[in-house]
Amino acid sequence: MPFSRHFRDDVRGRSRRSRPRGWPGVLALAAMLAALPAVCLSRAAEREILLAITTSIEDSGLVGVLIPAFERRHRVMARVIAVGSGQALRLGRNGDVDALLLHAPEAEERFVREGWGVGRRLVMRNDFILLGPGGGLPAADDGIFSILRAIAAHGAAFVSRGDNSGTHQKELALWRQAGVAPRGDWYLSVGQGMAASLLLAVERQAYVLSDRGTYLALGDRVRLQIRAEGDPALHNPYHVIAVNPERHPHVRYDAARLLIGFLVGSEGQALIGNFRLHGQLPFYPAADRRAH
Repeated sequence: MPFSRHFRDDVRGRSRRSRPRGWPGVLALAAMLAALPAVCLSRAAEREILLAITTSIEDSGLVGVLIPAFERRHRVMARVIAVGSGQALRLGRNGDVDALLLHAPEAEERFVREGWGVGRRLVMRNDFILLGPGGGLPAADDGIFSILRAIAAHGAAFVSRGDNSGTHQKELALWRQAGVAPRGDWYLSVGQGMAASLLLAVERQAYVLSDRGTYLALGDRVRLQIRAEGDPALHNPYHVIAVNPERHPHVRYDAARLLIGFLVGSEGQALIGNFRLHGQLPFYPAADRRAH
């Protein structure tokens, strides 16, 4: 029986039978009343969720559309931490957040396989693009791998996020696929988020790998050309994952399930599909597509 109901029935029963006499009865009633705030706080905590998201979702502004709508729909207050995907996964392993919204598929799969996360669902997708100064290197239609090889061969400046984010992990995977080990003065590992890395690349007139959402959000501030796009290797899926309550019993799993259902449901998918930056879609709803 819920505590609040048990308390009401108990008080009514006493009033019919006999009133508590002396200090023992008063103290018992006081103890029961004192317990009520703790129960209320516990229930209030269940109406909150702590969500770790990748910085590209914050930089694009999409989080400012999705989260308020989720809060209105479910009366759950969401607190958001925007970090690189690698750091977000560490927060999940430590039980410091309740859910994650990321774009690092291999690391996410390992996270779930090791038992740290459950309920992983595909939410949306966009693509990575390679940006850089015009001229001097192969044109975009030569493909991402040939351009990366040319960048390394010419020692052209390249800005790497260097923060173990989803974008950084993707960049390293592309270098491996291109057969290049990036090192030297031309390769700048900056340990920064996407927006800061993009603006540094503009300042240095360097190459940089970016998600399309952040690129669109920065608009005219990115005075670089798209040098590669549309390559299947640049596919960029985003997944949502709940932290496993069996590993961390304190996490708000019910709230995480509500968030997952909202993001992959009709309302969340419509919000993603209607979100525009400078008239373009930075993300495409993808919940009906098979996760990769």
